[in-house]
Amino acid sequence: MNEEISRRLREAAEEHRPDRARIVARLEQRTVAPAVGHRRPFIALPGRRAALAAFATAGILATGGLAVANIVAGPAPPPRPTAPVVPPATSPTPSPGSHPSSTAPSSASPAPSLGSSAPGTAPSASASSSRPTPQAGGRVRNGPVWSEGALDGHSTIYWAQSNLVLGVTQPLTSLTVEMRVAQTGAVRNTGNWRTLPADDFDVTVQESEGVLVYRWVLKPGRTVPPGQHEFASQYNHATGVRVTSGDTYRVDAQASGGAFALRGTFAPAR
Repeated sequence: MNEEISRRLREAAEEHRPDRARIVARLEQRTVAPAVGHRRPFIALPGRRAALAAFATAGILATGGLAVANIVAGPAPPPRPTAPVVPPATSPTPSPGSHPSSTAPSSASPAPSLGSSAPGTAPSASASSSRPTPQAGGRVRNGPVWSEGALDGHSTIYWAQSNLVLGVTQPLTSLTVEMRVAQTGAVRNTGNWRTLPADDFDVTVQESEGVLVYRWVLKPGRTVPPGQHEFASQYNHATGVRVTSGDTYRVDAQASGGAFALRGTFAPAR
């Protein structure tokens, strides 16, 4: 664009032909004019007017060209931000032998068969239900006295203990407790005890007619207070579970209301 303007200016300057006669006449007129008078407005010479017009045209063309160039080109747009490149998510490859988190190895164990129990644990209810149902040994009551007999749960296949619980609601002035353990083979006395004071009773143990008899007799002048008391006989026996069907007990008591007698049997161990 600047080269085009320069070229046109040169061509205009070369084509211009100044009017020399007119220029000389103007100079002579100014020389002979009176010193004082109205100054006439300055009239630009044709050559100067052409030069000024050329320079003005060149300036307008240059300014317009630059403006057009700026309008056409316009401000450079700001650089567009580049979106960050995110690598695609990949699932970790499980190592051999590992388990995914969504699944877990089954920990269910086969249910134990009925009637069996792990070492050191109590047998299940189904196993204990195999014991025979007690047919005897229920509670017996008569007046102010009641009694209940059963084989102790700690009995073994070699040794047993027969327990008799005695309940009293009135003081007893006389009491005799007798346990009869059937001789089923190798039955031998190993001891006895009671929860009442030992000095209050005379105790005997003897075998008679195939029965081992334990007897506690309250000494004269002693009394049995109201409450729950216990008597026990201990003995060895032939190997095996103790059968209590032939074992019995007898209680004879005296209170202010009269004499009371109870008879019963021993339930198997629970």
